[in-house]
This record gives sequence, structure tokens and C-alpha cells, in this order.
Amino acid sequence: MALHQVIQRILLVGAHLDLPPAPPDPRPPVILAPLINAIAPAHRDVDERALLFGNRYRSGFWAIYLLSAIAVLFAVLPLALGWDDQRHLLHPFVGFWALGEVLIISIVASIYWRGHRRDWQGQWLRARTTAELTWYLPLVAPLVDFMPEPVEPGDEDVDWYARVFDPGQHLKGASDVESLCARIEPLARDTIWRAWSDPGFIHDYAHWTIEVLNGQRHYHHRVWVRNVALQRRVHTLNGWLFGLTACGALLHLILHTLWLSLVTTFFPALGASLHGALAQSESYRLGVSSERLVNDLDAAIEQIRAALSLSTQLPTAGGVKDSIEAALALILEEHQDWHMLVRPHHLPLA
Repeated sequence: MALHQVIQRILLVGAHLDLPPAPPDPRPPVILAPLINAIAPAHRDVDERALLFGNRYRSGFWAIYLLSAIAVLFAVLPLALGWDDQRHLLHPFVGFWALGEVLIISIVASIYWRGHRRDWQGQWLRARTTAELTWYLPLVAPLVDFMPEPVEPGDEDVDWYARVFDPGQHLKGASDVESLCARIEPLARDTIWRAWSDPGFIHDYAHWTIEVLNGQRHYHHRVWVRNVALQRRVHTLNGWLFGLTACGALLHLILHTLWLSLVTTFFPALGASLHGALAQSESYRLGVSSERLVNDLDAAIEQIRAALSLSTQLPTAGGVKDSIEAALALILEEHQDWHMLVRPHHLPLA
């Protein structure tokens, strides 16, 4: 489990998350199994890369914010403990607090330097985009009108997404996806030709798409619920931290103790760190967009079911194709919105 996941799990201790049960794994049409198996290794590799750099980037900015607050604590604790007084028994060890503060600041600087130099965020975004586009290739393949002659890398129509969707509905520059499309197109052409000749394929393809969309709906429902709960918990903690800071400041007018200085120094720093990490994670906007997408996916699933219920004969293939294309376009647009949402947030902001 990554650091940012551990931190969020700690913050959500005791929170009641009303999460729906996970849907069953999607069952693709048997006839598409060779195509899915050909794509699976490429998707697995890039998905692992996306998870690696996504965890590094998100753990990085959570660590920077929280360690900054801890550095403030290390700076104030010697005063609160009285170690700065030369008469104190532990005064000779006061330098260890300063050393600890320098060490924490060095760790923060190291995280920033490594994350910025190695472009954790950029590698995460690129890998996640490639992973998403690769994951949906088997779903997109039946929608592609394959040309009689194979395409080669560099051709305008090598990208299956460009052939099916408006170019604005997916992110450009996924060269790995284009190369994969060109490499497996002969297999896809043969598979799709045989698939549409199977009377049961339309039914299986539509139901598979619905199961995949249900999986996405479940994922975004979890993102929505967790982000709303995280916002409420952090806002509650910040309310308590602000209230304790205010009480400490008022008591300081009466009681002159260095422990109150610790309260009025560290608590605001911790509250600011939690708020900054929450803002950098775009928790509010991710929660709102995920809530909207849950509703949109419900509507898309119903459209596919309606198109499928009209008839099970081949003449209805156009309606099923149109409804599936609309559902996939919805997911691609959501991914592009997420990409543009996360892109401006770099480690320097932390």
C-alpha cells in the first residue's frame, strides 16, 4: 500500500463509507479472446507503470505537506520542553531537535528534487492515458471499420480511436497505442470479421460492454464516496485545529507557558498542510466529476439495454454500435477532463 493510501486510510478511521458491492468480473465474448490476450501484456506493463508513478507522485506531495508541519513541530518542541534553558538537564541534547528538523527539511527537498527531476507526474499521466486507451481497445475494435489493406505506423488512420471517435474525445500523442493498433490489426480484422458473422455476438458484445461500464461505475462511485468522506474529515480536523489554536491564543493572554506556543504554532501548520494536500489532490472536483459520471454511466447502460432489447437480429447492430460508441466517448471525455484537471498540479506547488 502506497504512503498516500496509508495516510488517507488513517484520516478515514471511523468514517462510515457507504460503498456498493463490487460487480462481477466482465465476461468478454469468446470470439474476442485472441484479441484480448494479444493486448493484455501491453496493458499490464503500462498499467503497472502508471500505478508506480501515480503512487510516487501522490505520496510525494502528501509527504511534503505533512513533513513540513512536522518540521515546525521539531522547531518548537525544544522551547516547549524547556531544553533551550541551559540549566535543563537535557540541554546538551537540544541540538538533536535542530538536527531532526534539518533532516526532515532535507527529506522534503529530496522528494521535491527527485519527483520534479524524474517527472513523476508527467510519467504518471502519460502511462495512465496509454493504459486507459489500451484497456478499451478490445471494446473499440468491433466499432472500427477496418480497411481492406493493413495500415502501417505513421498512417493517419493507424489509431483505432481516431477512426471511431472525434479526435477531441481522446488524448493525442499515445504513440504506444498507435503502434499496438498497427501490430495487432491483422488479428483484429480477422477476429472482427468472424465476430459480426456470429448471430450471438451482438448480444454478448453488448452485455460485455454493460459489465465493463458497471465496473467503471463502481470505481467512480468509490472515488466519489471516499473523496466526499475525506473532505468532511479534513474539514472537521481543521475546524478542531483552528478552534484549539484560537483557544490557545486566548489562554496565552492569561497563562504564559511555552506549551501554548506549541499549540498556536504547530496546529495551524498541521491544518494548513492537510488543507494543502487535499487541495493538491483536487479531492472536491474529483468527487463532483465522479458523482456526475456515475449518473451518466447509468444512462449510457440503459441506452445500450434499450438498443439491445429492440431485437436480436443483425439489422439492429447499428443501434447497438451507436449506443456503445456513445458510452465509450463518455469515458474518454471523462479521462481527458481528469487529465486536464491533474496536469497543472506539480510538486513545486507543494
